[in-house]
Amino acid sequence: MKLFIDTGSVAEVEEIAGWGILSGATTNPSLLAKEQGDPGDIIRRICDLVDGPTSAEVVSSDAAGMVAEGRALSGLHEHIVVKTPFSQNGLAACKELSSDGIPVNMTLVFSANQALLAAEAGATYISCFMGRLDDISVDSTEVVREIVEALRPGRVPSQVLAASLRHPGHVIAAARLGCEVATAPAKVLRQMLDHPLTTAGIERFAADWQTRPEFAEWLRGLVDARAAAVR
Repeated sequence: MKLFIDTGSVAEVEEIAGWGILSGATTNPSLLAKEQGDPGDIIRRICDLVDGPTSAEVVSSDAAGMVAEGRALSGLHEHIVVKTPFSQNGLAACKELSSDGIPVNMTLVFSANQALLAAEAGATYISCFMGRLDDISVDSTEVVREIVEALRPGRVPSQVLAASLRHPGHVIAAARLGCEVATAPAKVLRQMLDHPLTTAGIERFAADWQTRPEFAEWLRGLVDARAAAVR
């Protein structure tokens, strides 16, 4: 499963991209509205940083408006994926944009029926919001499972993208259910780093190494020799 970051913050993308784990990004109007600066510049910078699919969302409610905005957004960068909301007009816009070769992320999908319609409209990604389902006491894992199982027998090319991930458990669930992509906020990605045994192990290794100062000298020499050899 590929990991995307869900954010409108260039600083967050710079941080997480430095880990070498990001395959793409998702943005939305709410996330971008929180940031200072030109939205186009922000989106382009995020595209460059993740070097992969980056969703930018339309805001019109009619199909023609969505298509016009989608085409304009796709011109911002080669990695742009146009995000359209699930609706009758969203499906129509998705069909027209995808027919033009513009990848589309159909968002706000909450059922297998909606996912099947999005796939037929040519969506590259179908985004199911797990956290929002849990908020209304609907088991998000069951919904995502039904979506994945409904799409896979027909070998539909659309990829299931798990979104609205509130905690690392959502990420694990998405992977187990067979989602091709999970997009998570920086907070959740940072939480995935932590485990008390990892922290304790690193501290123990460092403490043991420091008991032998000559080993530290040996490693520094090894590094210096390597640097000199590649000059």
